[in-house]
Amino acid sequence: MKKIIIILFILMVIGVFLNEKEQLLIPDNAIRFRIIANSDSEEDQKLKLEIKDKVENELYNIIGNTNDIGVARMRIKNNLDKVDDILRDYNVDYDINYGDNYFPVKEYKGIEYDAGNYESLVITLGNGTGHNWWCVLFPPLCLLDEEENLDDVEYELYAKKLINKIK
Repeated sequence: MKKIIIILFILMVIGVFLNEKEQLLIPDNAIRFRIIANSDSEEDQKLKLEIKDKVENELYNIIGNTNDIGVARMRIKNNLDKVDDILRDYNVDYDINYGDNYFPVKEYKGIEYDAGNYESLVITLGNGTGHNWWCVLFPPLCLLDEEENLDDVEYELYAKKLINKIK
């Protein structure tokens, strides 16, 4: 009886370790992207998403085909005027900040993103007191949804592939 309990315990421990999901970590040399809405009103949240779509599309055109963080960084810095041009089309005060910005812990499609200061492009609309939208701009994980229409498992596999490609 004792042997059966020990064997069952060992099998249970092995089963836990086999089912434990490998954590995907975003590399230190990632660039994040965030848009903070003026408020949580329906109108401000809708505006945030509309602006997000246009800016995200422009950023994809700017860095979508690079695997080098230095090139991505340079292209973003050299094209902030294009982001500014998009924002000027809207009747809202805004701030564009490319640099070191704080992000709280986030989880998206089964991938956990640790809290901390990260190189990022942050657009704050108006007072910036509303909920935000965010993603990892480089490697281009936030562009996956637009381009691929992936489910959670496919997204995680593709994200791992992109991250390993730039390491």
